[in-house]
Amino acid sequence: MAKNNDVASVLAFEKKLVPSDGYFYGTSWDNKSQFIPLALQEKSVRGTISNRLKGAVKNDPLKLNAEVEKANLQTVDACALGTEQDTLKHQFTLKVLGGVESPSACNNALFKESYTKAAKEYIEKEGFRELGRRYAHNIANARFLWRNRVGAEKIEVEVKILNSGQEQQWTFDATQYSIRSFDKQDKQVTELGNKIASALANSDGALLLEITTYAQLGKAQEVYPSEELVMDKGKGNKSKILYHVNGHAAMHSQKVGNALRSIDTWYPAYDDEVNSAGAIAIEPYGAVTNLGTAYRTPGAKQDFYTHFDKWARGEKLARVEDEHYVMAVLVRGGVFGESDK
Repeated sequence: MAKNNDVASVLAFEKKLVPSDGYFYGTSWDNKSQFIPLALQEKSVRGTISNRLKGAVKNDPLKLNAEVEKANLQTVDACALGTEQDTLKHQFTLKVLGGVESPSACNNALFKESYTKAAKEYIEKEGFRELGRRYAHNIANARFLWRNRVGAEKIEVEVKILNSGQEQQWTFDATQYSIRSFDKQDKQVTELGNKIASALANSDGALLLEITTYAQLGKAQEVYPSEELVMDKGKGNKSKILYHVNGHAAMHSQKVGNALRSIDTWYPAYDDEVNSAGAIAIEPYGAVTNLGTAYRTPGAKQDFYTHFDKWARGEKLARVEDEHYVMAVLVRGGVFGESDK
């Protein structure tokens, strides 16, 4: 194990999967060449009280009636297809960069040397092939549509390489690819995965993809851009604020990126039918915020830092899957030094 003189208190990596915002357009499945940007609409609605009530209220019929009769007035943003549109067009670009073997910041030369050696050994041995295939699978299955994927009759994903001299494209039927596992392998996913892996494995690698997705939802159906996190909405303001760029409905690049890096099926609870969350996003502690659960805890010695501190100093990890996980966290990027708190 390492001595204290090879600890990097300042350590950071730039992210290597860089998606743009995802933009929303309305079109029709039978005429995809005609499309228009989707805008947000503001609605004022009268809802009902549905939160859990205190005992003194719920056990007193008079108080209960008085409470539920109160109007829950809300102003919200909404977004929907037009009356003659049955298909959502979602489009973004994805930049894949190499150079993960070189931290963007590291204040310890000994640690940097040992880490770089471990990273180069991984690249030589594995070449990011497994990670590339999984990222390609998450493009093919249109996981990045999130709620817009649910109930879609048809989903088609078109992927184009935009780099000069590398023009190539693929078309996927997203309904044929699982969002819970990565067992299915086919020629197209393998080809796209190899392109992504090649860019990640090259210290100067750069791949630019344009990803266009068509989801047939039904005429005038509601669609779901990202919701803005507003800390202080103020009394009387909108209770739901959706994301837009100059009036054009869109999805946050962070949300697109979260979907693309949802490749972690290596955490201990994955095979547990009761506690599994399926494929989760690559995170140092396996955090799934909507479930309020960390699936990779230091106590279980399955978190990023437990694996990384051994691996980056030359120790072999028990499973190659643990190496995949560590490298996927570094592709994600972030600051991994010691906290001063």
